[in-house]
Amino acid sequence: MNKLIFSLLLFLISTISFSQTKAKVIGVSDGDTITVLLSDKSKLKLRLAEVDCPEKGQAFAKNARQFTSEQVFGKQIIFFKTDKDRYGRDIAKIYYNNGKYLSEELIKNGLGWWYFSYSKNKYLATLETEARSKKRGLWQDKKAVSPWEYRKIQRSNAEKKRLNKKQSLYLL
Repeated sequence: MNKLIFSLLLFLISTISFSQTKAKVIGVSDGDTITVLLSDKSKLKLRLAEVDCPEKGQAFAKNARQFTSEQVFGKQIIFFKTDKDRYGRDIAKIYYNNGKYLSEELIKNGLGWWYFSYSKNKYLATLETEARSKKRGLWQDKKAVSPWEYRKIQRSNAEKKRLNKKQSLYLL
């Protein structure tokens, strides 16, 4: 029994210590998506965990991308993979500058929403509330639309457009 517990403990410790990866940021797609260069020279696209930044076309999307770029582009980071998204990107917690958590910094500066559907970190909710009350970043806009709502509207509009096009073909 003791050998089993010891083996399990050894496995967990090795898994935890190897789950963190160092990499250099070589690209910033948007506020919450970066590309890193791994030590084996392979590239990996990472979606930031626990935050959702404005989409291209939304107010403050460029600001969020610029902020992320200023914080991590060209720098060494440490990341921990947490999951995969529906597009196959690895979702990861990104740390830089001796322990700064990038998702937290985006939320604190009003450049992203706490992605509460995929996070249990209530501290991020507190940071978002504080950014809202101080009208930081996107919270200057009284009608700010969350990225998930924006994507939903975009999908709905695309579907309506597709149906209208289909109907007009039937009328011909």
